Amino acid sequence: MKDSSLSSQADGASQTSGSQPGGLPGALLRLDALLRAALSAANAAGEKGVAADFYRGLEIRPEDAERALAAEPGQPLFQRTGNVPGRLALAHDVPAFQWLAETFGLAGFDLDVILLALAPEIDLRYERLYAYLQDDVTRKRPTVDLALNLFASDAAEKLALRSRFAPDAPLERHELMRIFPDPNMAQPPLLAHYLKLDEQIVRLLLGQSQLDSRLADFARLTVPTAPATNAEFGVTTLEGRLAALATHPKKDQRPLRLYFEGPETSGKLCAVDAVARAIGARVLTINLERAVETARDLPALLRVAFREAWLGGSVLFLDGVDAVRRDERSAAWQALLERLTIHPCVVILSGVQPWLPCGRAVGMLALRFNVLDRPAAARAWEEQLKDSGLEVERDEIELLADRFRLTLNQIADAVACAASRARLEAAVAPAPGELRVGIDELCAAARAESGHALGRLARKVEARYTWSDIILPDEQLEQIREVCNQARHWRRVFEDWGFSRKLSLGKGLNVLFSGPPGTGKTMAAEVIASELKLDLYKIDLSQVVSKYIGETEKNLDRIFSAAENSNAILFFDEADALFGKRSEVKDSHDRYANIEIGYLLQKMEEYEGIAILATNVKHHIDEAFVRRMQAVIEFPFPEEAERRRVWQVAFPEEAPVSRDVDFGALARAVRLAGGNIKNIARLAAFLAVSDGGVIAMPHLVKASRREYQKLGRTWNENEWKAGQEAAGWR
Repeated sequence: MKDSSLSSQADGASQTSGSQPGGLPGALLRLDALLRAALSAANAAGEKGVAADFYRGLEIRPEDAERALAAEPGQPLFQRTGNVPGRLALAHDVPAFQWLAETFGLAGFDLDVILLALAPEIDLRYERLYAYLQDDVTRKRPTVDLALNLFASDAAEKLALRSRFAPDAPLERHELMRIFPDPNMAQPPLLAHYLKLDEQIVRLLLGQSQLDSRLADFARLTVPTAPATNAEFGVTTLEGRLAALATHPKKDQRPLRLYFEGPETSGKLCAVDAVARAIGARVLTINLERAVETARDLPALLRVAFREAWLGGSVLFLDGVDAVRRDERSAAWQALLERLTIHPCVVILSGVQPWLPCGRAVGMLALRFNVLDRPAAARAWEEQLKDSGLEVERDEIELLADRFRLTLNQIADAVACAASRARLEAAVAPAPGELRVGIDELCAAARAESGHALGRLARKVEARYTWSDIILPDEQLEQIREVCNQARHWRRVFEDWGFSRKLSLGKGLNVLFSGPPGTGKTMAAEVIASELKLDLYKIDLSQVVSKYIGETEKNLDRIFSAAENSNAILFFDEADALFGKRSEVKDSHDRYANIEIGYLLQKMEEYEGIAILATNVKHHIDEAFVRRMQAVIEFPFPEEAERRRVWQVAFPEEAPVSRDVDFGALARAVRLAGGNIKNIARLAAFLAVSDGGVIAMPHLVKASRREYQKLGRTWNENEWKAGQEAAGWR
């Protein structure tokens, strides 16, 4: 006697979907008929009535054991009666199942198993039915045993069909279904393994097109946007050529493979959209940098991404491929190359580094995406400013074109941001006037367009110091001004005057600052950044150097890759942590230290921006390294005259400094560097706040004593007393 509630559930589909026997509803009706027959067989075997079936799956009764021993070994549990078919004939009237069968070489039994696993994704009532048929309320998923009992006609067929669940059989080999053991059992037999349909196959069979949940953190699915229209800079021309290439008939039927090389971003996205628009496809974009950082199994993620693009007919755009290519022997890189050779749809990769032969028949077409050269950048700034109604002098436009390496879209966005700020200021002005924007605002907008990747690896320093703040001998100040002039006219010399054709490496501006701590190296870097109106990023090399072999090089590679076209100054502090005078290799540590130094030298020669390195002791730096510096500036310990000027500029104009403060006497007595003098000035100000509100000599004396104590140096009290008597201090 069968359970009436479960029987009514099995009958439900026929009552609600009987008018639509075709397609997936019709397939579910046929599955319901098979389940109904199985329920009848299971209840008929019990012969205990409805009341006894209340405990089905919760207990094993003696009569259950007797029936188990009486059964023929391997015989399917549910003997079909009447005209219930053993196969669901899914490939005949369900197009999605027919496509699966033809694409992956599936048999009718495989399709039946897929529908069995799909049913609970449509209606949870199937979970109750499966638990009842498997005589276990905890087994709500179908198992291999349930599939064989339902679809096999006899013991011989049941044994033969086990091979369809093998790892090399289509269901698992093509990752259509996951066959996994019961987690509550230790090494269970195959029959006790559960069947779980892959998420992508579920959405395919249900006709759903949303993004796979496994890709949600790394991917986005978009419809191509409208094409760009400014043909002067070659964007539309390139888009047209790529669109023609994507739609051109291919004799060898080899799918299109493109590699977009270079740091430029917006032009790449326009080109991707052009390809997708030409073939009427969406774009599946995968952020590989984010995937590398957080994905547990990157090769598996790549497999999901490639099939997601294939099943959805999308153009696959893999952005940030350098993050995967850092180790070309890694499983992730090999998995990517393997997918590129077999994927049947268009794939576009994007990276900063050039594409190199990989030893596989990928058929990659590499295209270089550069930022605008100086003349094109000047025209772009001029046109964008004119279109926004902003008036800027010609020499300021030249400054922007010289100073910042940007794309057309970045320039347009920078001008739009500056124009919005100008409108805001005009709206709150007392009297309406023309929209005007200063060079400082335009430079700030240009800086905001780049350097974002670098901000994750280095600390951005607000450059507050100017020429009036730094105290150095005339020779050093002149050298710093020369560095600024080189940076200011870099693009004119290398691009307009053709020097870039004469040099393959060493096109950047590499500067070495050396001198004791506190002598103004960091301040000088800030002065250069302020003068050039560029961002300054500080990298502590003591944090970059790793004790693990190869990690230092990886850290340096990330920094220089992120700095490419960042329009920022790199300031490497604590360079002594990495640099050392290279000598004869005595052990493995020396050999790897030399490798790290050589790698840094290589990256600096390749880098086309401004890089400043600071060291406390110049003679620790290898001469081969120093030769490759465009400027080497020595920061000497300040003499009395320089110390006096440091004392004079150490206090802001607003600070209440007593008239009896003798900066000359302080310069003679306090023989410390500028950084220490600034510490004394700050401490003296705090001492004065609670003692009369005016910074006087006693506060400076006490603060100086504290600074000497902090440095572990002897305080010369007699010298101070002599100075006090000469100046009349108390």
